[in-house]
Amino acid sequence: MRSLIGCGIVLVFASFASLTTASFAQAPELPKPAKEHELLKQFVGEWTVTAETVPAPGQEAMRCQGTETAKMVGGFWLVNQGESNMFGTTVNSQMTLGYDPGKKKYIGTFFCSMDSTLWKYEGTMDEAGKKLTLETTGPSPMDPTKTARYRETLELKTPNHKVFTSYMQVEGGDWVKIVTMDSHRKE
Repeated sequence: MRSLIGCGIVLVFASFASLTTASFAQAPELPKPAKEHELLKQFVGEWTVTAETVPAPGQEAMRCQGTETAKMVGGFWLVNQGESNMFGTTVNSQMTLGYDPGKKKYIGTFFCSMDSTLWKYEGTMDEAGKKLTLETTGPSPMDPTKTARYRETLELKTPNHKVFTSYMQVEGGDWVKIVTMDSHRKE
């Protein structure tokens, strides 16, 4: 019985391969990165980072140093890997940013080694093509059983200096700055 199943699987793959080969003879043109994807390239590189975070309104700021490595994948995705040290613990993070032509929005994700949250972004770039504003929701630092809205900006100040800022919307609707990451391109 097992050999019959194996034989059937081989036949299915062989049929698929012949159909695929025939269809690739007239394969459609693959999509090309749009100008919105091209704008993400300016954030590529090796960066040193100084970060300051306020865990919750009214609490004392915490500071740390780190590094980031950002590269383009396929011309469509900016993949940024970060590493820092906070409270004597190494913190690793990864952010992906791309552009969805159907939504006409920048999209992305973020996660880090400090918790299990997968942050999902959607946003826009300013007319100058230097400041990306992203919106998301996630756990509230004041009450992890509740969610809060966040607005985050990634701005290229000069070709070698970028600033990431995170704001949280608090009760009453005000936006409070909770994270600032000041990054300089490594030479």
